Parts: sequence; structure tokens; C-alpha cells
Amino acid sequence: MYFYILFMFFGGVFVFCSARKHLLVTLFSLEYLVLVLFLMFMLFLMKFGFEFYFLLIYLVFSVCEGALGLGILVSMIRSHGNDYLSSMSVLSW
Repeated sequence: MYFYILFMFFGGVFVFCSARKHLLVTLFSLEYLVLVLFLMFMLFLMKFGFEFYFLLIYLVFSVCEGALGLGILVSMIRSHGNDYLSSMSVLSW
């Protein structure tokens, strides 16, 4: 079972590294990685009998990360008209 989760994680990392055109695909792959890490963290805590309060803190930070990414996406679409990463410049921020 751990092999499948590890395969899912590295598949998500590969998609994150290869998605260079749209910001939305990059954000989707980040959320997928967050969910896979949540699954790995939950299985680790269940295996060793720890409390699940750490999962609650992890979920709070992952929701904050998702809201921040969505805010950046909306701001970019309003200012540039699309979500292409090639239309952004470091100087425009």
C-alpha cells in the first residue's frame, strides 16, 4: 500500500514540475500533493498510535495555502487576462 502512495506522490511531483504553461494546473497539482501528503501523514499517525491533532493543524495550513493560490490566480487573471505563466514577469509584481 505504501508503494501506491509513494507512486502517487512522485506522480504529483512530476506533474508539478512539468506543468509550466498554466497557473491553474500548477495549483491543482499542488493541491493533489497536499492530499497525498495528508494521506501519508494520517497513515503514519495511525500506525504509531499518535493523536490526530497534527492533522487538524496540517489541514488548516493547507486550506490557507489553497486560498492564497486562488487569490493569486484571480489577481493574475484580472491583471493579465489569462493564467499563462509565460505572460508574467518578476518586474510586474
